[in-house]
Order: sequence, then C-alpha cells, then structure tokens
Amino acid sequence: MSDTSRIEAQQRADEIRIFRKELDRLESEGVLKLADAQRATVSAHHEGLLARFAQSFDIDRDVRAKQMSWGMRISSFLGALALAASVFFLFYQFWGRFNESVQVAILIGASLGMFALTIWIQGRDASGYFTKLAAMVAFACFVLNIAMLGQIFNITPSDKALLPWAALALLFAYACDLRLLLAAGIICIIVYTAARFGTWNGMYWIHFGERPENFFPVSVFLFFFPQWVPHRHREDFAPVYRVFAILSFLLPVLILSNWGYISYLTWTATAIENFYQVLGFALSAALVWLGLRRQWGEVTNTGVTFFVIFLYTKFYDWWWETMPKYLFFLVVGLTAVLFLFILKRLRTSSQERTAQIREAV
Repeated sequence: MSDTSRIEAQQRADEIRIFRKELDRLESEGVLKLADAQRATVSAHHEGLLARFAQSFDIDRDVRAKQMSWGMRISSFLGALALAASVFFLFYQFWGRFNESVQVAILIGASLGMFALTIWIQGRDASGYFTKLAAMVAFACFVLNIAMLGQIFNITPSDKALLPWAALALLFAYACDLRLLLAAGIICIIVYTAARFGTWNGMYWIHFGERPENFFPVSVFLFFFPQWVPHRHREDFAPVYRVFAILSFLLPVLILSNWGYISYLTWTATAIENFYQVLGFALSAALVWLGLRRQWGEVTNTGVTFFVIFLYTKFYDWWWETMPKYLFFLVVGLTAVLFLFILKRLRTSSQERTAQIREAV
C-alpha cells in the first residue's frame, strides 16, 4: 500500500480509539445504550480493521503505543546525529593516511553505500524508524562527500553545492516520509536562492545574509508551493513548507524593521524601518486571519508569534528607557491579557462559523 494509506490507517486507528472512549462515556451518562449484539458487531468490525492495519503498517493502536512511538522518533533522531558525527570524525581521524584516489573512492563509496542501504532497509522496515535513521546518515555522508571532494581538488566553495544537497534531502524526504530531511532540503533551497539573488546584485554569494530582502522571493514561492502542487500523498508536508516560508519572510522583515540601513531601498534608515515595522504588523495579522480561515494551525500560531514579537519590540523601543521597569512589565503583562481575550474571541467566532456550516450541510 502507499504511504497515504499508512497515514490514513493511523488516523482511522486514532478515530476508533476516540470513538470507543466517547461511547463508554455516553453509556455511563445514560445518553446512549447499544444492544449487546450491536456493540459486539461494532467491536468486531473495529478489531478487524485494526488487525489489518497492524499487519500492513506499524500503527499505534493505543495511547501507550503512541507514547512509545515518540520515544522511538527521538531515539532515531539522536541515533542519526550520533552516527553522522561518527562518520565525520572517522573520516578526519584517518584521512591523511590515504592517497587522493583512495580518498575519492571512500567518499563516493560511502555515499552510494548508504544510499543503497537506505533503499534496502525501506523495503523491510514497516515502522519506518530505521529507514529514517539510515536516510539521515546517508544525507550526512553525501554532504560530507561534496565538501571534502571540493577540498581534495581545491575547488572554490560555491552555493551550487546546495542544489545536490537539496535534491537528495527532498528525495529521501518524499521517499521515506521524513519531515526533518524535508526541512533540510527547504533550508538548502532558501539559502541557494537567496545567495543567487545576492550574486545578481553584485555581492559574493556567502554574504547573501547582508541583504535580508534576498529571502523574499523564495519565501513567497514556498508558501504557495503546496497549493500549486497538492501533497495528497504527504499531507503533513504542506505545513512544513508554510512555516519555513513564513520564517524566511518575517525574520528578514524583523531585522529590517530594526536595521534599515542594510536594505536595498534607497530611503532613509528611519523610513525603511518604519515601513518594515508596518509591513510586519500587517502581514502577521493577515497570517492569523488566513490561518483561521483555512484552518492552518501552523500559520495562525506563527503569525501570532511574530505579531507579539513585533509589538514587544516596539514597546522596548518606545518605553524601555523612559518607563520605570515595573510599569514597563505591567504594560507587557496587560497586553498579553488583551491578546488572550482577542484570541479567545477569534476562536469562538471560528467555532460558531464551523457549527453554522455543519448545520447548513
């Protein structure tokens, strides 16, 4: 079966667990009472579904299994980091003892070997944890491969190395359902695109961060990419694209709202800072509205976070030097309470609108 079926199987298993808990609660409250035959039929149907899901996929059938899965994810992540570090230091420990041909053979062999091992494990690992571990180590080997080959042949460092890194990270991410490598691939794309815009404007590629506006084009592209290319087989990938798109746009806006002299704009530094402060507030609020409308929790949360950061930054600029500290923090605390009331009202309105839609249907 496809990876989409695995995701849907886990969702169905979670829904069965929630249904059973709610049914028990309704029966204890005297709201609903199923006949013994009906309850046995429903239970048998659910057990059959869970048995088929467990045979085909490594699903979490209960809360304890889900908690164990989180532990396995953390263990696989830490294990991948440790193994990648081991490979790195192993190379450097004995690197000087090999001639150039052996070094090249080791680098290429390590990358190809880890790639083949990842594919082999994927076909035999129903849980996916060992596959993800091998994929992350393979990616680390490939990054080390490119970097050290450049040193061996004395190649000038270039942003173009980010393209094969991004390609392999995205390949493993989609093949192995690995959001961590998806994030790594997205970061490579962001850095490469920003560096390209920097070089087109006359700077050396490694100094691309000196002009934060270099990040704006790629951030817009990444935000709309999940809408242009629907991820029906990887529904949990779209939020990753949107979060990194927002970060790569609003973080530069935050920087420019405080240090306007590094902008491409030819205005005065004060005018540039004021412009980006207004843009930051407006865009953060728009993201909160869009996230609530589309039910994109990650967009809403990120928008709220940046709106608060922009607001508290302005509070610091306006009042930190002039206000008594107790009064400053009192204003910050009262502002947080005001935000709670506003967000509560927005949540209530969203719930009422959802209820109206359900009633209409």
